[in-house]
Amino acid sequence: MLFKRIESEGLAQYSYLIGDGRSAIVIDPRLDCDIYIKEAHSEGIRIQQIIETHRHEDFVLGSVALAEQTGAEIWHADDQWGYKYGKAVKDGQIWKIGRLKLEAISSPGHTPGSMSYLLYDPDGVPWMVFTGDALFAGDVGRVDFMGADRIPEMASYLYDTLFNRLLPLGDGVIVCPAHGSGSVCAGDIGDRTWTTIGLERRHNPKLLVNDRKDFIVLADRKLDYPPYFRQMEKLNIEGVPIDKTYPVPLSVDAFADKAENAVIVDTRMESSFGASHVPKALSIWSAGLPSFAGWFLPYDKSILLVNDTNNATQVTLYLLRLGYMNISGFLAGGMLAWHTAGRESATIKTITVQSFCTLLDADEHPWILDVRSDDELEHTGSITGANHIHITELADRMDEVPRNRIIFIFCGSGLRSMIAASLLKREGWQDLVVILGGMAGWRSISCPIRK
Repeated sequence: MLFKRIESEGLAQYSYLIGDGRSAIVIDPRLDCDIYIKEAHSEGIRIQQIIETHRHEDFVLGSVALAEQTGAEIWHADDQWGYKYGKAVKDGQIWKIGRLKLEAISSPGHTPGSMSYLLYDPDGVPWMVFTGDALFAGDVGRVDFMGADRIPEMASYLYDTLFNRLLPLGDGVIVCPAHGSGSVCAGDIGDRTWTTIGLERRHNPKLLVNDRKDFIVLADRKLDYPPYFRQMEKLNIEGVPIDKTYPVPLSVDAFADKAENAVIVDTRMESSFGASHVPKALSIWSAGLPSFAGWFLPYDKSILLVNDTNNATQVTLYLLRLGYMNISGFLAGGMLAWHTAGRESATIKTITVQSFCTLLDADEHPWILDVRSDDELEHTGSITGANHIHITELADRMDEVPRNRIIFIFCGSGLRSMIAASLLKREGWQDLVVILGGMAGWRSISCPIRK
């Protein structure tokens, strides 16, 4: 038998490959789908079925791309949305995978037509349940995607799903959700790598309720909705075929010519970007792309990349998983090539937390922009006198940032601060200083914090 959970870094997205005998099934595949084919082939197994738990909002599904390469049949949930591919799953539908059996369980709440899938072992014992975005370790799926006015309705559906369909499966059943800690599809997913129905029944705060009314109150929460979600919804209804194209290396001259009508994304770390970058580039460090690209990058303009190496493969995968098929190329030779070609570069000043503490002690009253979230401020405290604008809100609130002051920018580490600085600099702000180390450095040297 073959069982693999495959995680997409950054998105905390889980997909699953299950095989027995000579057949296999994939649940919620990602777009770069070679990994499923490789794993199945290594076991001499053929992928025959591709199954989706719901219409995903945070990444591009690879169902169509995987089916093109394997000939597998696609089954999608949420059939009310008029999919352009595959067939609609029905409640109670069963698939045989060698000696195993997989059964569909209608699980509305996160979306109207979400499905979970119960896997039975060779002896017919309920073994694992693939819950999509209905149930996670330590949390349940968000219920705000259908609009604020439908939150109570969707939360009521999710209550029925959890308490009447999933929890009765038995405490020993292993829970296999579509996401782990860090996903935007719930607010408080725990760090448990694996969990069970029993663990969630005992320790999941949203399951420790007395009745439906209490659950709806807990679930009634409007979370961040990145603008790229709309594009994901569209692509995951239409289906995305195979795309084997990767960005090509561009000479300095070719890069500069394309830059006139493109968005430049520099994926180096914050200190490297601050020291020197292509003018008007946006700073998003490589590992931060899954979390922040969807907030700041458009789909209607080409994207050019600047990175530390001449290999943009991993960066490209992060962007492809978010539906960015418009990557035109990357700067061959990086900033070294840019400098040796005599091209102009831009800088953003940085300051250590020690130096900034000294500045505060001197009663300089600097203008501080803190781009951390409200949750971070609540849990770790803030700096007296700081102005708080969450990084995801900055593009719409730039008019609150003065142009006639030096702006000191602060976050948890300095990485998001550099995103903010690059956004402001691109729009004409000049006197910007990023505080390196952010709150982590601040706490390390015992600078004053206001709780």
